Amino acid sequence: MFNYNNKSFRPVSNSENGETSADTVFHYQQTGNILTSEYAGGQIKVGHLIGLVDKNGVIDMRYHQVNENNEIMTGICRSVPELLPNGKIRLHETWQWTSGDYSKGHSVIEEE
Repeated sequence: MFNYNNKSFRPVSNSENGETSADTVFHYQQTGNILTSEYAGGQIKVGHLIGLVDKNGVIDMRYHQVNENNEIMTGICRSVPELLPNGKIRLHETWQWTSGDYSKGHSVIEEE
């Protein structure tokens, strides 16, 4: 099982309709199968996520954030892990806004 506790991640790619960028840093904490994170940077002033990690390391999460326009944005995301040759984790994410235009997107984040 993947353990995300005390790991930091940074986006390497995102859909145009997303708000994260290479300036956004996610700080993950995990207790059992419960994952939480605080994040900020780039267009995001502050954000939080909560999720459940399954036996394969796949994360089912919900997130909310305040962007630079002072809008509260919310969404859902499914992250599928890939173990890189250097031992770091890459997450392939499929997400959808549950506010704003309800659009969908894809992103990739990697452990720092």
